[in-house]
Amino acid sequence: MSSAIGKRLVTRKLIAASDRDRSCFEGSDIEHLVLYPEVNGHSPATLQNAFPLIAVAFSDEGEADLKERLTALGSLGTVPPMAVQRLDPANTTDSFPLLRSLTEGGVGRIARYSASITSELALLRRERETLLENYRALEDAFQARNWEPVSEIFSHDPYADPKDEGIGQLLATAFVEQLLPVSSLGVAGFALHLHSVPRISGELVVALSYLESGEGVAEWIVPYAQLVATWNFFSLPRACGGGARTLRLRISSAGPETVGLSLGYPIAGERYSARSELPHPDLDLRPLAFKVFTGLPGVKPAITHNMIAPTGLLEGQYIVDYRLAVDLLSQIVDVSVTPMVPEFQTVRFLEHEHAIACHPLQSGITAGAVSRAVAPGTISFSANAAIDHPEGRPAAVSFLLAPSNSNARSEVAELARKGTAKPSAFFSGWREVTSSHVVNISIQLNEPALGPMDLIILSRAVTDSVDFSWLKVSGFRLVKQSTEAIDVG
Repeated sequence: MSSAIGKRLVTRKLIAASDRDRSCFEGSDIEHLVLYPEVNGHSPATLQNAFPLIAVAFSDEGEADLKERLTALGSLGTVPPMAVQRLDPANTTDSFPLLRSLTEGGVGRIARYSASITSELALLRRERETLLENYRALEDAFQARNWEPVSEIFSHDPYADPKDEGIGQLLATAFVEQLLPVSSLGVAGFALHLHSVPRISGELVVALSYLESGEGVAEWIVPYAQLVATWNFFSLPRACGGGARTLRLRISSAGPETVGLSLGYPIAGERYSARSELPHPDLDLRPLAFKVFTGLPGVKPAITHNMIAPTGLLEGQYIVDYRLAVDLLSQIVDVSVTPMVPEFQTVRFLEHEHAIACHPLQSGITAGAVSRAVAPGTISFSANAAIDHPEGRPAAVSFLLAPSNSNARSEVAELARKGTAKPSAFFSGWREVTSSHVVNISIQLNEPALGPMDLIILSRAVTDSVDFSWLKVSGFRLVKQSTEAIDVG
C-alpha cells in the first residue's frame, strides 16, 4: 500500500504540537498525524478525528505555547493528560520514525480504540439527552391533559323530560340497576345526579358489584341529610384493580319519601339503559345520570359538592339485594299475644301499598308472621315503619327472625314474658314511632342465615292510648351474602 493511500486511511490525529513548530512537520511522513490545538478565547475548539497520544515541541516558544493549549484542552475531559516531549529539530530523521512506530504500533491501536469508545460514548450521551427531552415532552403533555388527580372518563348528563313520572316508587318497592359502560380497572368512584332530596328521614342505598362474577365491591347506605340536589360523589378506598370487568350499580331507598334520582338522555343501547324488576315507562332506553372517575382514591372531583365513603366493603363477597315479594307479604298471619279481643283486624296486608298494618293494643303484643320469608344466606334485613294517621298515638315496633321450624306464637309469647327472644332467634329491639317521625329498623346478622327463617312484625303501646295508632311497615329489604355465587331463593 502506498504512502498516500495509507495517509488517506488514517483518520485520527495522535500527535499534538504547537502551531509555532508547524514548519518542522511539513513534508514529513507523519504530517497527517499531527494536531495543532486551537483555542477560541478560553475554551478549546471542538476536537474532530483527534485523540492526542503524545505532545511534541521543537522550541522553547513551541513548548510554552503547547503547554498553554493542552491546559485548555484538558477542560474537555475527553483527552487524558500528557507530558510535552522536547525534540531536537536538527535530528528529525531519528525522531520521526520513532513517533511513527508509536502511533501505528500497539500503543497507537489502543489510542485509536479508546478514541472510538469516546466517540461512541459521546453519541450515546447525545441520544440519552434526546430521549430525556422526548420523555419530558410526553410527561408535560400527559400532565397537561390529566392535571387533576381524579379524571372523568364517562358521563351521562341529566335530562328532564316533561312527561317524566319519576322513578321514586321503583326505589322504594324494588330497585334501579345500571351497568357502567367502562372497564372497572382504575375506577376510583362515581357520581350520581339527584334533582331533589327530601328533608325528612330516609336513606339511599347504593351497591356496586361486578356483573360477570356477581362479587360485591362496596355498599353505601346514606342518610338523606348527607345528600345534595346535584352531583353526589361515591368514593372507593382503593381503585378497582385486577382484570377489566363490568361494574353494576343497584340503587334503592328506605323512607317515607324517595330522592329524585335523575335520568339521562335516551340512548340506543338497551344493555346500558337503566332497568328494574318492575316495568316503568321512564326507563325505556334511558340511563341514569352518572359520571365515572379514575385516579387517586379518596380525592373529590371538582364538579361534586360532597364525597361519600362506603358503609361496607364487599370484596370477596357475593351480594344479592332484594325486596320481599308481594305474594309472600300477602300470606301474613296474626300471631298476637294479648289478653284483649279487638273489635277490628289488627294485622293485615295493605295490597295497594305493598305494606303490613300492625295496630297495637293497650296490653300485650300485636304480631304478624310471614312464614319462610327470609332466605338462607341473608345477612341483613330492614324496613320502614310509620304511624299512618295524623292523629295516631305513638307505638313501639320491632322485628323478630325465627327459625322456620319454630312456632311463631310461642316465639312472641317468650318475648312478651321475658322481654328477650330465644337464642335461636334474632331480635331488632323496640323502636318508638310517631305520626311525625318515620324510622328505619334493621337487623344485622353476625353470620349469614343457615336456613329459611320466619319474619315476625311486632307492635305494642307506649302510652295509655292507642287511638288511630295504625302502624304501617313497608320497604322490606333483604341482603344475601356469601363467599360463593348464590341465587335468590
